[in-house]
This record gives sequence, C-alpha cells and structure tokens, in this order.
Amino acid sequence: MILANGSGVGAVLAVAAAGAYAALAAAAGRLDQRSARWVLLLAWVLHACVIAWTILGDTPRFGFAPALSVTAWLVLTVYAIERELFPQLPARWALAGLGGATVLLALAFPGTPLHVSASPWLPLHLALGVASYGLFAAAAVHAWLMRRAERSIRQATDPHTGIPLLTLERLTFRFAAAGFVVLSATLLAGAVFRESLGAWRWDHKTVFSVMAWVAFAMLLLGRARFGWRGRTAVRVLYTGSLLLLLAYVGSRFVLEVLLHRVA
Repeated sequence: MILANGSGVGAVLAVAAAGAYAALAAAAGRLDQRSARWVLLLAWVLHACVIAWTILGDTPRFGFAPALSVTAWLVLTVYAIERELFPQLPARWALAGLGGATVLLALAFPGTPLHVSASPWLPLHLALGVASYGLFAAAAVHAWLMRRAERSIRQATDPHTGIPLLTLERLTFRFAAAGFVVLSATLLAGAVFRESLGAWRWDHKTVFSVMAWVAFAMLLLGRARFGWRGRTAVRVLYTGSLLLLLAYVGSRFVLEVLLHRVA
C-alpha cells in the first residue's frame, strides 16, 4: 500500500536523507571538496538508517522500491570510496539525485511485510540478490563513465573523469566479475534451499535472472577469450543489467503496484 510505512521514524529519516541528497545535488558545483564530503556522508548515513528501519523496524518490509534503495546506497558507497582516491570524479549530482529518488520511492512503496515464519535462509538469499544488484549497478556506472571518457578523447576534449580510461575499464569488469560470482551464489542458494525458501520456480523472476546470468557469462567469456571492450562490452553489460533489473524489481513492481498482490 502506498505510504504504508510513511509515518513515524521511517518517514522522518527518509525525508531527511532525501533533503541531504537534494542539497548535495543542487549545490554540486558550488560546494568545496570538504563541504561536499560531509554532506555526502550525512546523506549516506541517513540513507543507511532508512534501510535499517525498513528491514529491521517495527514491521520489517521489503519490495521493489527498498531493493532499489539498497542498490543506490551500495553504488554511493563505492562512489564515496573512489572519490577519496579520485577527487575529480564526476556524476556527484546525478548519483545524489538517484539516492534521493530511491529513498522517496521506498517511502511511498515500502514493500510487503517479511513474515516471521519465513525461512531462515531468506535473509541470505535477499542479501546475495541485492549485493549482486549493487555490484552490477556499480559496473554499469563505471561503464557509463568509460564511454563518456572515450567520447571526450575522440572529440579532443578534457573528459574530467578523474580516473584514467584503462582504470575505468578494469574497474568495470572487476565489478561485473564480482557481481557474476554473487549472482551465481544467489541462484545456487535459491536452487539448493528451494523447499524452505519457496522461491525457486520457473516464474518471470527466475527466467529473467537466468537470462541475466547468461548475458554476464557471455560478457566475461567474451572479455577473456576475444578481448571484448568498448561499445560491445558495454552493450552486453547494459543488457544483462536490464534483465537483472526486470527479474526482481520488475516482477515485484508488477505484483505490488499493478496487481496489488502481497506475493
């Protein structure tokens, strides 16, 4: 239900986090490095509190919007770490906007309650799935920065990425490889514990997850055997990321928002 969790502590934390992200995005070009770092840290901490309240609060919930919120938080965690190493790293305003949007989306659509009778393996399954989302999202962001840097180099303009092109490429594939390992573990856990989880069946979520796994396997194999890079690699990465997004977020969006079903 919309705004089912939109009152009390959770709502206050969500609004505060979204406000901090909005301030960072609006003043991205006017804040000095020190001020921007502190505002980002504040938004990041508030966002973490929102996630913790959603999952561990009085009525633990999860769904497509909280999954997007956690994914955005993980990407921002990677970004914050890399920005300490590369202060000129761009996209601060875009990622801040993404963080604020997902926080508010999770406030409006907090998901369905997590039943106490659920399998003890369910938290592990969800954690692995969301971790794979975060890793592939980080890979996609780095791929976008890489393509942006390549275009700037071809046009003989300063890319202002803050990270050398080859480093961006290595990071993209490292995040993709890590995401592939975690996604494989997620699918394996779903298959091994399918009876207790009640989650492994050939529905839309499983089909899209397997299709995403195949796409990422092709990406890593193409990279290792044929030296895929540039536009070809990015297209396969984006395709796999879209399929993975449709697997859980897309399926849950249809159930929660369009069909108004609990599961």
